[in-house]
Amino acid sequence: MNPDVKGFFDPQTYTITYVVADPESRRCAIVDPVWDYNPANGRLATKSADQVIAYVQDQGLTVAWILETHAHADHLTAAQYLKAQLGGQIAIGAAIGKVQAVFKQLFNAPADFATDGTQFDRLFQDGETFSIGTLSAAVLATPGHTPACVTYVAGDAAFVGDTLFMPDYGTARTDFPGGDAATLYASIQKIFSLPPQTRLFMCHDYLPPGRTEYRWETTVAEERAENVHVRDGISLETFVNQRRERDRTLAAPALILPSLQVNIRAGHLPAPEDNGLSYLKIPLNAI
Repeated sequence: MNPDVKGFFDPQTYTITYVVADPESRRCAIVDPVWDYNPANGRLATKSADQVIAYVQDQGLTVAWILETHAHADHLTAAQYLKAQLGGQIAIGAAIGKVQAVFKQLFNAPADFATDGTQFDRLFQDGETFSIGTLSAAVLATPGHTPACVTYVAGDAAFVGDTLFMPDYGTARTDFPGGDAATLYASIQKIFSLPPQTRLFMCHDYLPPGRTEYRWETTVAEERAENVHVRDGISLETFVNQRRERDRTLAAPALILPSLQVNIRAGHLPAPEDNGLSYLKIPLNAI
């Protein structure tokens, strides 16, 4: 059985949140939800998440999972807000502890901040399976962009996070802590080994030159034939050299500092201080 998939595009962060529904049981998973954040005034809003909630309720769906493909550096996750409104378990790849350890140090988090992923309800190992109603789903560890990146495969659909983009945009950057171009290449080959007709759903689209409409769905066959960075015939050496060269030209994501402080906490804000307010830190001259 194949899932029904509905994507919600956030134009502020170019992120796509997905609702992945089992047609038979009407249970669903939400993948990579967005919590709106205004860096100019530090205010949070739930417009993006509320669109997802309205859709879930309108379709009569029950949320089983809130799935993170990795700890995002470009948007804050709305996982906790959605869980409070709709239920479901928040899950991520088991290697998230490696990411937490790096950013615990960068943000000088409290000594009791755990770096074992226990902020999440479920940590998935490579090859692990789980259910969305009657729909069987599997986890592929696909590191390279970050150490904790995973791809979720449900029926004929795979949710690849930032590992791949649309064929005319290429692949994820690999210059974040723990990132590695050769590892990313190997991870993409795992995705490319899925059946050619497998639908691939991107976490972002940035509308490259020559295209006038945002797109976030492609197939294994299309990526293998047309991806500008890693199509069939591009060697590991060529990919690594081109990826590293491109990474040297990229600026840090605009929301990397606020987003990671929330995302390594599974969507929780840092604990309020004695005035009742939560604060996000901006380490100076550190990245």
